[in-house]
Amino acid sequence: MKKPVAVLAVVLLAMLAACSSNDKKENMSERDLYMQAQKYLKDENYDLAVKNLQMLESRFPFGPYAEQAQLELIYAQYHNFQGDAAVSSAERFIRLHPQHPNVDYAYYMKGLANYTEGSGFLERFMPTDMTERDPGKALQSFEDFRQLLLRYPDSEYAPDAKARMVYLRARLARYEINIANYYFRRHAYIAAANRGRYVVENYPQTEAVPDALAVMVQAYQLLGMNDLADTSLNVLRTNFPNHPSLDANGNFIKEFDIANSPEHHSWTNRLTFGLFDRTPPPKFDNRADWLKH
Repeated sequence: MKKPVAVLAVVLLAMLAACSSNDKKENMSERDLYMQAQKYLKDENYDLAVKNLQMLESRFPFGPYAEQAQLELIYAQYHNFQGDAAVSSAERFIRLHPQHPNVDYAYYMKGLANYTEGSGFLERFMPTDMTERDPGKALQSFEDFRQLLLRYPDSEYAPDAKARMVYLRARLARYEINIANYYFRRHAYIAAANRGRYVVENYPQTEAVPDALAVMVQAYQLLGMNDLADTSLNVLRTNFPNHPSLDANGNFIKEFDIANSPEHHSWTNRLTFGLFDRTPPPKFDNRADWLKH
């Protein structure tokens, strides 16, 4: 019977200590709460920093530290892997303080939180192709950074925002190529051609453009649209003569032939409903190593 009593005593002591700690925080001044949060930020204890800053804001919403605490809350939430919370806090700050001298920071952090959304702990140590992820957050991040540059072109955060936008454009362009490759697998050649054309028209000067042109050539050839295929091929040959889809003479290397389409497959393929003796669909992916990380 002594052991349960001892355990109960430990639990009661822990509860009393917690209550004492909470009472102490309730009696802390605004400045003390802020300085305590600063200590947690310096120690990279972002969870406790978030809690302190939230307590400061709830207890002293109009105090001299309130606005700065709101900005630092965005920072703490971002580093605490609370991306959605950081975005919400940034949006709230922008709404409440549109003329604040540091509101550009809120725009920047909003873009940064969306930029890194989905890049969690595991992605830091395991190779992950972010171009295969849903592009929603990437699109939102691009818009956030665009708003920052539009409203505050001279912001100290503008150069980094521009650099991230370059990467985001490349990522979004590559996502379209991935979708085009998927459409090839589904034999949806018009949809594949449209994705390639979208990249050429909306993401020029990205490394996905040569693959987009190759997608268009292949798709138009499969559709029998030879004039469009030849036009795309001429652009590819003129601007990207070393693309792997071109041979030494500049001729397009077909990755998929009509003769090998499902209706021309072997009996093995037909009897197994395509499970065996399959012809690999085309896949265009000529990325440089910098897009792999």
